[in-house]
Amino acid sequence: QVQLVESGGGSVQPGGSLRLSCDVSGIEFGRYRAGWHRQSPGHQREMVADILANGGTIYSDSVKGRFTISRDNAKNTLYLQMNDLKPDDTAVYYCRLYWGGSWGQGIQVTVSA
Repeated sequence: QVQLVESGGGSVQPGGSLRLSCDVSGIEFGRYRAGWHRQSPGHQREMVADILANGGTIYSDSVKGRFTISRDNAKNTLYLQMNDLKPDDTAVYYCRLYWGGSWGQGIQVTVSA
């Protein structure tokens, strides 16, 4: 079956950086759109960034210029490089494959002084 496993989360000070990874198995990853979403307490889950099968990217306004989404189809891995992190970026981050409603289990990112 399709599995998505996130890694790379943690705690960082404002202005710091983190890189999230999402290992995808059970499917030909390169054929599908993929992305990162996040959810903080009391808020709905929101799209952070998507990457199309052809490599095109889409970002939410809140992260544009600070986050970079990428993919390595040979490694079946999705990445999110997060720079200049802000306290408002604190959330559980989920990777998503646009096939069959496939989601990872989520990983915590905390930005605080």
